[in-house]
Amino acid sequence: GHGAPSSSQVFVVRRDQDIYIQTLRKLFNESHGIFMGLQRSEEELAGKSRKAQLVQVSKNYRSVIRACMEDMHEAAVSARDPALQGQYSTQVSILSAMELIWNLCEILFVEAATAGPLLLRLLDWVRLHVCDVDSMVREVLSSESPSKHKLFWNVVDVFVLQGRMDEARHLLSKEASANPTSMNMYKILDDLMKKMPVPSTGNTQTLTELELKWQHWHEECQRYLQDGTFASNPHMESICKIMLGDEDAILEKKELMTTWYHFLVTRLLYSHPTVKPMELRFYAQSSMDLFLGGESSPEPLDMILMAAFEFEMHQVIKECSIVLSNWWFVAHLTDLLDHCKLLQSHNLYFGSNMREFLLLEYASGLFSHHSLWQLGVDYFDHCPEYGRVYLELHIERIPLSTEQKALKVLRICEQRQMHEQVRSICKIMAMKALRNNRLGSALSWSIRAKDAAFATLISDRFLKDYCERGCFSDLDLIDNLGPSMLLSDRLTFLGKYREFHRLYGEKRFLEAARLLLTLMTAHIAPCSFWMTLLTDALPLLEQKEVIFSAEQTYELMRCLEDLTAGNPDKQKFQVAPVLRTPG
Repeated sequence: GHGAPSSSQVFVVRRDQDIYIQTLRKLFNESHGIFMGLQRSEEELAGKSRKAQLVQVSKNYRSVIRACMEDMHEAAVSARDPALQGQYSTQVSILSAMELIWNLCEILFVEAATAGPLLLRLLDWVRLHVCDVDSMVREVLSSESPSKHKLFWNVVDVFVLQGRMDEARHLLSKEASANPTSMNMYKILDDLMKKMPVPSTGNTQTLTELELKWQHWHEECQRYLQDGTFASNPHMESICKIMLGDEDAILEKKELMTTWYHFLVTRLLYSHPTVKPMELRFYAQSSMDLFLGGESSPEPLDMILMAAFEFEMHQVIKECSIVLSNWWFVAHLTDLLDHCKLLQSHNLYFGSNMREFLLLEYASGLFSHHSLWQLGVDYFDHCPEYGRVYLELHIERIPLSTEQKALKVLRICEQRQMHEQVRSICKIMAMKALRNNRLGSALSWSIRAKDAAFATLISDRFLKDYCERGCFSDLDLIDNLGPSMLLSDRLTFLGKYREFHRLYGEKRFLEAARLLLTLMTAHIAPCSFWMTLLTDALPLLEQKEVIFSAEQTYELMRCLEDLTAGNPDKQKFQVAPVLRTPG
């Protein structure tokens, strides 16, 4: 407040806010399965088989991004709160950018497309991400006279700019039907579009053959343009200029392309279809400069894509780490590139490699979430250098809100032989149970922790309760201690004393007497409990048959003398009710 000496507000600082967005849970959960599958995949796969496997993994990641983006879009549409709607729309934009970058990295780095197929991949990339004209196409085709629609030539231009010649020809056929007088002109343009050589996905033609065909086709287009074949129709003339790779003609359609990278791919399609991967950097830079024209400066997304076209993988990862709102993208992309053997030489100055550093950051963010932390465990497991240390530090900070959650954390620690963390968790749960006066649970946790001191403390509480109430609680646990009772003398005494009660209840008096005397002479019973033990001997001494032998009776008397030899005023005895004779 104004003039207040200090603020009364408390702020919760979270390291990775996206972890808490409910609609992104699918992204984290499903990508975890893909990540684990990649780590388990057979490393011995080599050559084409390995590359095909890695490309498929990349596509799986992209499909998860797209599914999440569609869910987010639906959430934005259905949201009534404007603030929430804005938040969802922002996430849609971020996810869209992530898929755009990932897809380009897949083409250039994972698949490593070569000259020829490279252009086909970039065309698919543009068609998928950059300019969605489906709604415009539907509007034009559903009209009564498509060729008269105001957007008709826009749709034709977009199809040509994206190399979708069959669709462009289909639309132009409608214009030809509506204008029979210009039929000859349309036939020529249609023939040019039909004959346009494009790279093949298989090995059916060499690059030299493609370049030769393309050169002949290019000369034919040039000849028709110079002859003035399309002079009477500015739209068709413009299309012919685009097909000739005329940069000014392509830039006139700037608004239809919307981005410099669409311009880049269109430019390559019509001027250099056999572009090699290493030549992309020059075309990309000049395309961005031409498209922006000094009117605006590049956005962060532009710089990331430019770094990809320049094959600067580390710069792509660095820029994405700065710009994107979470570590998910860079962690999974870097892991994939590392499996492609593309980041082997890049170690960070403080020891860990880039893959491990980013996975550690991502997994650390997951550990701040109440349920996603379980995914983080697997990511730490696959960080060979520092993963174990990070896991040990983070797992100790998980709030053990329920016994079920504690058991889950404990199981994870036990599977990884994290003995110190196992003891710590068991001690915490034992203390919680003791505070709630759940002695059985407290004793069970202390035994699991192998904590002798705490087991002694809880055993004393059991004995105290027995003296106050005359019976034991949690009999099932005490009756089945087994070798665990050897953890401490007091626990051994508790187990054996309960066994004495059981023998007495079963009228096995000779065995009960022998065990009782052993408990007294072995000096494992607390001094304060001796009077109770002597009192327990009274019903056995009063039996009609002789239970204690003369020697055993002398032992009892000696124990009594030892008990009363000290200052009786300073002795604080715990005396339980006298045992009743069974039956």
